[in-house]
Amino acid sequence: MLSKKIEKALNAQIKIEAESSQIYLAMACWAEVKGLEGVAGFMYDQSQEERDHMLKLVKFINERGGHAQISQLAAPNVTFTSFKEMFEKLLEHEIFVSSSINDLVHITLEERDYATHNFLQWYVSEQIEEEAMARTVLDKINLIGNDKGGLYLFDRDIEQLTVTSASMDTPE
Repeated sequence: MLSKKIEKALNAQIKIEAESSQIYLAMACWAEVKGLEGVAGFMYDQSQEERDHMLKLVKFINERGGHAQISQLAAPNVTFTSFKEMFEKLLEHEIFVSSSINDLVHITLEERDYATHNFLQWYVSEQIEEEAMARTVLDKINLIGNDKGGLYLFDRDIEQLTVTSASMDTPE
């Protein structure tokens, strides 16, 4: 059974994950109308992934005797000065989400809710991966600079981008 404190914190995280999905969706729309089909596809996939993260929390809360709450969302930014700025905003947002997950983990330890603590470890690892992905993309964007040919290749290749963080590596 979830404590009210943990239920409230998890419900707040549902909102963050839903807003993350909306942020990625807005980025996908912006990229698509700019002719960046690869970036748009990447962002559409990321948007769906964030929605899946939200649904995982919803089901967990309900299965543990709580009541998942779906709340109003803040409207995401829908315009960017460049695709580099868009990815910088993405990294900032992922750092914010990581901080929120870390706060949640801390609450579970205070409340001695080890089942929820264990459940949240997936999110901890996922956030390490999300931040690594955003940093990798920004590194590639910085390499490209203002090269239009590089942008074309980046747009074509981004859908195949996979980043494996050190936290996901398993010793053999």
